[in-house]
Amino acid sequence: MAEIILGIDPGSRKTGYGVLHMQGNQLTYLGSGCIVMDTSDPIAERMLMIFEAVSSIIEQFHPTVMAVEEAFLSKNVQATIKLAEARSAAMVAGARLKLPVYEYTPMQIKQAVVGYGAAEKYQVQFMVTKILHLNGRPQADAADALACAICHGYTYKVSVAMGAGVQIGSSVRGRLRQGR
Repeated sequence: MAEIILGIDPGSRKTGYGVLHMQGNQLTYLGSGCIVMDTSDPIAERMLMIFEAVSSIIEQFHPTVMAVEEAFLSKNVQATIKLAEARSAAMVAGARLKLPVYEYTPMQIKQAVVGYGAAEKYQVQFMVTKILHLNGRPQADAADALACAICHGYTYKVSVAMGAGVQIGSSVRGRLRQGR
């Protein structure tokens, strides 16, 4: 079964996105980029921009599933809150358009793509470029979003092989449903 996976690397300044087509074991790059916000804009306007941009990306690529990087706790509480808000804006855009939304930790994503959960950003960029046979390295936030999509693709493939009902990642909609 073919899937079109939208990966999101949320941020209140830059939100990366990456779109892949998965058919069997084959991942094909469809597009990626960054939603860049003006940090002088109020946070509510930036969250609206993320929501509208992700909605537009969904309408353009028609993904069948969304994979979002989970928020991580940093020492800067305000940064963590803004990251959580950006994630929420993207996830609501997906949920509004009835996409199953799955969440993966940064460690899960790095483990799936690089083979090492504490990999550096440049290592993620390098492996995303190799896995997807890209001509050049995507921008860091776009590479992280593509890595999130790759992680979901690999995890989804394993869950299907293990049987329906196996939970993959952490799903906003619950367990993986048969026929999805």
